[in-house]
Amino acid sequence: MRIQGKEYQTIWFENNVVKIIDQTKLPHQFIIKELKTVKDAINAIKIMEVRGAPLIGGTAAYGMVLAIMEKNDPNFIKKSSEDLIQSRPTAINLKWAVDRMVKKLSGVNNNETLKIALDEAKAICEEDVKFCENIGLNGLKIIEEIYNKKKDTVNILTHCNAGWLATINWGTATSPIYHAHKKGIPVHVWVDETRPRNQGANLTSYELNEEEVPNTIIADNTGGILMQRGEVDMCIVGTDRTLSTGDVCNKIGTYLKALAAYDNNVPFYVAVPSSTIDWDIIDFNNIPIEERNSEELSHIEGLDESGSVKKVLIYPKKSKSMNLAFDVTPAKYVTGLITEKGICEASLEGLEGLFK
Repeated sequence: MRIQGKEYQTIWFENNVVKIIDQTKLPHQFIIKELKTVKDAINAIKIMEVRGAPLIGGTAAYGMVLAIMEKNDPNFIKKSSEDLIQSRPTAINLKWAVDRMVKKLSGVNNNETLKIALDEAKAICEEDVKFCENIGLNGLKIIEEIYNKKKDTVNILTHCNAGWLATINWGTATSPIYHAHKKGIPVHVWVDETRPRNQGANLTSYELNEEEVPNTIIADNTGGILMQRGEVDMCIVGTDRTLSTGDVCNKIGTYLKALAAYDNNVPFYVAVPSSTIDWDIIDFNNIPIEERNSEELSHIEGLDESGSVKKVLIYPKKSKSMNLAFDVTPAKYVTGLITEKGICEASLEGLEGLFK
């Protein structure tokens, strides 16, 4: 996708380093950062220089490559894989990618390890691009159906950033939107601000602007009244972990949007690459929910009048705050799951019908 008219992916390997777009600096600064060690990759995931389940997985895969380049020793590589998995607990793509890399490297001769690891990391990223493109083509059919009935702009509400910045390219929730826009279907996106890190305002709106897709940022609590007014035709969100039962773990606030959509008969879809499906956990109460630093709530960054980025305290100094990063939307509130293999109901039967 494009930034300042130039095509980019979110992560790539060049001159023996991994390059990423530092998302903590967007939208005010566009900075390409180099990851040179496995610790660099772990830190990039922890502090959210890279974020979004598929991109975290891709970064973890390249983190394994960096570990091998740093010290091609089985014990060091094993420890690096464990540290990568622990860097963020909720997004299952991270563990999925590391486990896949470890399996691929099992029994490999030392002098072949780096090449095989690099090929596999690239394959993981290339697969994600294809997954997201196909999610877009499948989701496009839903948008086309709405447009053919409405014959007017299709208003889509999304939450957080499940755009191309959260993946390698195309995005998950945004991929159907980009495909519709490229096909000439008039779409408009209601972009949830998504407190506390404002990934909707800072990232989703930013990338939609770069692709010239009409969008409007709204406060997280505005979606309900827009649905009551009939100003939302459908919701599409991403996911950090979707259980085989169809329950969806995603950025905090997704559950409330699903409740509002259900109450107002607004279709609520989740874009799910197969790498984000958890086939093991059955009870969503067993999903590890990340609790992040409360400073993400109490402080906010922005441009001051001089054009400098400043961080300021917005809460009373003595106030305490809790910063849960994710919530779970039960399957009964999900209209359908948009995957790279097609659209299915949010259930074990639906998913097994696509992924036998």
